[in-house]
Amino acid sequence: MPLVNTKEMFKKAYEGGYAIGAFNVNDMEIVQGIIDACKKNNAPVILQVSASARKYARHGYLLALVKAAEEETGLPIALHLDHGPDFETCKACIDGGFTSVMIDGSHLPFEENIALTKKVVDYAHQFGVTVEGELGQLAGVEDEVNVSAEDASYTNPDQVEEFVKKTGVDSLAIAIGTSHGAFKFKPGQKPQLRFDILEEVSRRLPGFPIVLHGASSVSQEHIAIVNKFGGKMNDAIGIPEEMLREASSMAVCKINIDSDLRLALTAGIRRHFAEHPEHFDPRQYLGEGRNEIEAVVTNKLINVLGCAGKA
Repeated sequence: MPLVNTKEMFKKAYEGGYAIGAFNVNDMEIVQGIIDACKKNNAPVILQVSASARKYARHGYLLALVKAAEEETGLPIALHLDHGPDFETCKACIDGGFTSVMIDGSHLPFEENIALTKKVVDYAHQFGVTVEGELGQLAGVEDEVNVSAEDASYTNPDQVEEFVKKTGVDSLAIAIGTSHGAFKFKPGQKPQLRFDILEEVSRRLPGFPIVLHGASSVSQEHIAIVNKFGGKMNDAIGIPEEMLREASSMAVCKINIDSDLRLALTAGIRRHFAEHPEHFDPRQYLGEGRNEIEAVVTNKLINVLGCAGKA
């Protein structure tokens, strides 16, 4: 099976009451950890690349890794650009073999966001590439995304119908209280998602796939390992998994996960170095990090996304 776009994935997810995991990839170990979990659980998957990850690992290398994963497993796999900053980056990814792109115009005035998103859609659809747009801004820091709490804003349901109709996007990322990065909430602050906004958006856009960004749960087990072995990640807090499961049973068809993978890899590597200070072979410590990623993704597929067995 060649790489696929997200159209059929999302149709099945919406009708089935589950979500597809969109996992950010930066290198071989992360790709393999994700794919090993998906293969064992027969799950469709979106492997997504940020603009900075594409710069770090290089387009051709990432494309080859994802194609190798598809050839090895035969699973439905989409290669997606996460937070495309401009038309030129989206175009380069479309021309270079990506099957899905996100254009993030959420920081622009509404009409400018529509114009930019439509430009990407018009180009992408010529090649069968699906497009994700965004309304509302999530707080937090992750790669090229850096939005202060003061500048964050919930999605306005009154805008979604006009945005989707005028742009022709295939899915829509909305802001309902998730946040980028590992420090999503202040100590003592109770995580809360605005399910009322999600419900109103889905009422206005029946059958339309919704996306949640900034949805890592920030495993306290991994935080404890990182801190035990020399890290400093106090007060890192994420989104409770039960909230994400509820969202995935509703209109949310794609849930983005990045920080949880980074934490798993880092925890595995830090623990390995502490327990085996004589080791210097990258295969030893990176392999342990890869195993931690596989365990995290397996839990997401089964207990959060509900997409295990849906390939």
